[in-house]
Amino acid sequence: MELSIIIVTWNTKEFLNKCLDSIYKNRGNLELEILVVDNASADGTIDMLKKYWPKIKLIANKINLGFAAANNQAIKQATGRYILLLNPDTEIKNDALTKAIHFFRQHEQIGVLGVKLLNSDGSLQPSVRHFPTIFAIVLILSKIAKLLPNLPALKKYLATDFDYSYAQRVDQVMGAFFLTSRDVINQIGSLDERFFIWFEEVDFCRRVYQAGFAVWFYPEAAITHYGGQSFKQALTIKKQWFFFQSALKYFTKHIFTW
Repeated sequence: MELSIIIVTWNTKEFLNKCLDSIYKNRGNLELEILVVDNASADGTIDMLKKYWPKIKLIANKINLGFAAANNQAIKQATGRYILLLNPDTEIKNDALTKAIHFFRQHEQIGVLGVKLLNSDGSLQPSVRHFPTIFAIVLILSKIAKLLPNLPALKKYLATDFDYSYAQRVDQVMGAFFLTSRDVINQIGSLDERFFIWFEEVDFCRRVYQAGFAVWFYPEAAITHYGGQSFKQALTIKKQWFFFQSALKYFTKHIFTW
């Protein structure tokens, strides 16, 4: 199998259905498999998958295990040479999958590849960031970032001056479209399950560099990303708590970034 696409979902039935449809309509000649991990949805996702997408490999969890653990469940079962972690609130456009695989295949040093993300209106969605510093994360958690968005530390972390017009090496890419390979995972391991949500892809990107690989952004392939549909359902306070916990775990693990 050339490509395994893994989608973790939680109460995103309608978005997931559109996402799956877009994959099959725009798969080209790729030999691929799709694995969907449902984190105890209560919106009829399981019934929808069984009725309309019976050939998809389904892992139905009785509780919400979080993003990292759920992806790892599917990674263990995936048979593809390349592994794409894809959000359910995305839609594949044209030949994005074929282009991404081709670019990855042509560059042996790539450990993770991200593509251009577009909002529903077709506008660019920022998806590249530098590795975080404690100061930048404190600015975000304290809400100072909203009052003073032009602080240098914040602008650097958010890569506000990044040029999305050409392919280049970056620190990290958003996890909405996160392409890696079985060889890379065999060398550095899967996602760190200590992260329930947030920072798991940042941690993975840092480990990619530590292993001698690189993270690349590739704009010739583009997808639509509606953005955070699963987590929009959680309360703001709960979101902040998850973000704080994950940030703390990240900086504790990578203490040299302090």
